[in-house]
Amino acid sequence: MTIITIVGAGVMGSALTFPAVDNQNEVRLVGTHLDEAIIESLRKDHFHPRLRRPLNEAVKIYSHTEIAEAIKDADVVGLGINSQGVHWAAEAIGPHLREGQIIVMVTKGMESVDSSLKILPDVLHDNLPAAICDKVHYAAIGGPSIAGELAARRETAVVFVSRNADILPKLRSYFSTPYYHIWTSTDLIGVEVCVALKNPYALAVGLAAGVLEKQGEDVASAKMHNYAAAVFAQGLAETAIMVQKLGGGLETVFSLPGAGDLYVTTQGGRNSRMGRLLGMGMSYSDAVEEMPGETIEGVDAVIAMMPAIDAMIAAGQLDANALPLLRELHRIVTRNASIAFDFNSFFSKLPFNPPENIHHT
Repeated sequence: MTIITIVGAGVMGSALTFPAVDNQNEVRLVGTHLDEAIIESLRKDHFHPRLRRPLNEAVKIYSHTEIAEAIKDADVVGLGINSQGVHWAAEAIGPHLREGQIIVMVTKGMESVDSSLKILPDVLHDNLPAAICDKVHYAAIGGPSIAGELAARRETAVVFVSRNADILPKLRSYFSTPYYHIWTSTDLIGVEVCVALKNPYALAVGLAAGVLEKQGEDVASAKMHNYAAAVFAQGLAETAIMVQKLGGGLETVFSLPGAGDLYVTTQGGRNSRMGRLLGMGMSYSDAVEEMPGETIEGVDAVIAMMPAIDAMIAAGQLDANALPLLRELHRIVTRNASIAFDFNSFFSKLPFNPPENIHHT
């Protein structure tokens, strides 16, 4: 029997236990030091307070103090921590890994490292002990997957990705179920850039709801769908620019990890709620007070990536006008600035040539 250990008992890591158990694996769920209340609830009656449903009783529950035991003999180690927890994870799991294990990243995000952007599987690799970092395999999951829907066993389509094509059929066999549909890819850069950028761009789309509330009800009940759609399309275009700049495949942007994941993230969640508050005219510091204790991955991603983006622009590797939406988001969340999108700046730096009869003046 395949042993799968998932580190991180938040909603996404815990939701992944459903297809893992349904596919007849032995599944272990380890809480981080931030998950103690969840672990306590799961040990009591297997009820997950954030997913609001019980996990399968076959899932074995571990505290972060028992991580060595939980990883022992595991074939797959999944990381369901937040983007800021990758360094902690490397320190926590590193001493207990063994050669040949597969690490699957559920975590989304990128980091600025020495003026360059790095995807999180590479950040993890660089922070694991030197004795093991090149002896394990790295993979990730991308695509539209809301944790609550996966836990409800609703149809979900995702991409499992790794530079090592040999491990992908194994991973697919471990997790694939009649409701959890898995495609595979070796475009690790493309998938990871897409899933990192979907959070800030989903936040940007969420601004439309707040702008609408701020303006008040229209006499004919006109909405802000045009606004939101333009922002969505610009976010996808900027994602395509960054994917190609970092060496990923453009086709990934217009598939599940790019368009699919961005769409589903705009449909609700923390990033959309933050976008709505900012769209209503709140400063970022005030909006944060309205969402106490919540990690806003879109904000974290913008702040983490911008030093490297600025360095790329300074080095002439990236056009200064290529990312107007991302740069505006950075201004909003770091300077408590009001929203001031210049829609006329959108689509001026597409990563492909538009049809000759489409132009903007």
